[in-house]
Amino acid sequence: MKLENKEILITGADGFIGSHLTEMLLEKNCKVRALSQYNSFNNWGWLENISENRNLEIISGDVRDPHFCKKITKNIDIVFHLAALIAIPYSYVAPDSYIDTNIKGTLNICQAAKENNVARIIHTSTSEVYGTAKYVPIDEKHPKQAQSPYSASKIGADAMALSFYNAFDLPITIARPFNTYGPRQSARAIIPTIISQIVAGKKQIKLGDLSPTRDFNFVKDTCNGFVALAESNQTIGKEINIASNFEISMKDTLDLVKKIMKSDVEFITDKQRLRPEKSEVFRLWGDNTLIKKLTNFKPKYSIEKGLEETIKWFTKPMNLKKYKTNIYNV
Repeated sequence: MKLENKEILITGADGFIGSHLTEMLLEKNCKVRALSQYNSFNNWGWLENISENRNLEIISGDVRDPHFCKKITKNIDIVFHLAALIAIPYSYVAPDSYIDTNIKGTLNICQAAKENNVARIIHTSTSEVYGTAKYVPIDEKHPKQAQSPYSASKIGADAMALSFYNAFDLPITIARPFNTYGPRQSARAIIPTIISQIVAGKKQIKLGDLSPTRDFNFVKDTCNGFVALAESNQTIGKEINIASNFEISMKDTLDLVKKIMKSDVEFITDKQRLRPEKSEVFRLWGDNTLIKKLTNFKPKYSIEKGLEETIKWFTKPMNLKKYKTNIYNV
């Protein structure tokens, strides 16, 4: 199914990945209904940065309301379900909200899509569901390990989505992106934390454990993965990694950012940024064999190229001022 001219709903469109996906689909001449979480300020998050477009309809609401979900999925061909609470530290202190948004929100979208005969649903998972790798690279058969309330909620959400495929033949695909980074990412993530503190002139930057490894994916590659999954009928009913098949430690990531930015900054360990020992995911390295087999997906950005684009965005004062570099963002 080609996406051009399709009626598309993106939940979580006001977020980091969602806003980039919205831009990409508008470039493909899709008609996009972009959901921003309701707030009394009528603020559309990162959608505020997107130019006015006749194919873009921004709506405000909440996936936790089943009646609202039924309303917004009417006359929609494809749903990209990205709305979720994703901050791991916040899930330690407010786990119940993750159940409401991530699991119940997914249930509401699936039920609404079923009742409104939506042709395709791409549900967003996370590599965090795998926990610390038992083997690498991590393929889709790797066991799930709930090492935080966040990852537990996403395991539950994925299971809920797949239950609708098994029970009702809902044409759903589980997209499982590994560590996405790029412009607009939350300051709680490692790469924006490093860049924003360096740009703000810090001589010492506060970080957590730098020993874990990650499979970083530039946001445009992740979005291309979403599109590829939606355009292939062979992906229906499957859980599929969106990964670069490349592993790098947090320490080496810091060193690479410092090299690109020509910085001699030192890092100090900030205890509040450390996860509980059994909750830390120490190794993530994604196998992208399946998505390349079923689609035409191929990552286009090396870690160096992706970091250069990310740094270029963060070094613009109008972008940096949106980040509070003096506090730890959970």
